[in-house]
Formats: sequence, C-alpha cells, structure tokens
Amino acid sequence: MVSEYLKQNTAEFHDAAERLFNSEKIFNKTFTLEDYKKIIHTNYLMLLHSEEQIFNSLSDKFSDRLQLSNRKKLSLIEKDLESLSLENQTASHNLEFNSENEALGAMYVIEGSTLGGNVIAKQLSKTEGFDHVTFNFFGCYQENTGPMWKNFKEVLDTEVKEENYTEVLLGAKKLYTFLLNVN
Repeated sequence: MVSEYLKQNTAEFHDAAERLFNSEKIFNKTFTLEDYKKIIHTNYLMLLHSEEQIFNSLSDKFSDRLQLSNRKKLSLIEKDLESLSLENQTASHNLEFNSENEALGAMYVIEGSTLGGNVIAKQLSKTEGFDHVTFNFFGCYQENTGPMWKNFKEVLDTEVKEENYTEVLLGAKKLYTFLLNVN
C-alpha cells in the first residue's frame, strides 16, 4: 500500500519538520505564540506555492472520491495569518509537480499536516496564551479529521499502482523539502 510506503520513506522528513517547529514544546506546554506564528507562516508558504498546482494536476476521478472542494486550505490559513497579524505574500519560489502521482505525494504531506494539526490545535487550546487563537487551518476538518484522513489513504491505496510508488514519493519529498527550507 502506497500510504505505508510513504509513511516509511518520509519518516526522516516528518521528524525534521517536528524538530523545525519545536513540536515537543506543544506537549510540555512551553510552545509560544511566536512558535505558533512560525508554524502557521511556514505552512502558509507551503500551501501558497503548492495547493492550486496540486489540485490542477489531479484528474476528475479524484474530485469526487477525495472531496477536493472540502480539502482546500489556503483560504483557511489566510484567516489564521490575519488573526495573528501576519502578512499575506505572493508566491516567490518555483515548486513544480510533474505528474498526477507527484501531486498525490505532495497532497499526502498536506493531509498529514492536517491530521497532526488537529492534535496541535487540541493541545494548544489548553495552553496558556492561546485563549484567543482561532485554529482555522489546524482545525479545518473538526470532528471529520479521522474520516477525511482515512478516505485520503484509501483512495491513494486503491488508485496508485506499485510501479508509481517512487513517483508519489518524489512529490512528497519535494513538498517536505520545500517546507523544511522555505522562510
């Protein structure tokens, strides 16, 4: 299954992202508003440079199966930027996905960040200093986070053939590399 293949082969990138964003501080309640601004800003840049391209790369068969209209997150994270008094930017980096499989790999990274973001939002909502923070991006699916992730993995696992696993992985690595290096 491609979802397991991606999980195993992107673990080092996932761990690097957790280190970059000081994730351990989220659970020991020392995560600050400045830490949160960094994670929102970086995820915003990731979405700004990838979301439209990913969605445009996917064929119609994915539109309904993945409920793509419900998976757009750029406008949600822009609300978070506004509430944190951070400025919107224009795309300034070249990030390309050369196939539908690469786009699916990149989408894996975004959907995974949504899954983790739900946990982050729950933790931070109990942390001092986050009383007035709205978690538009991290809380985007609310109680549907689990089912949305399960649906995404199921579609990936049924639609992606084994000979295309490396191409899907390339898309995930491209987006992780971007996320870890953009500022």
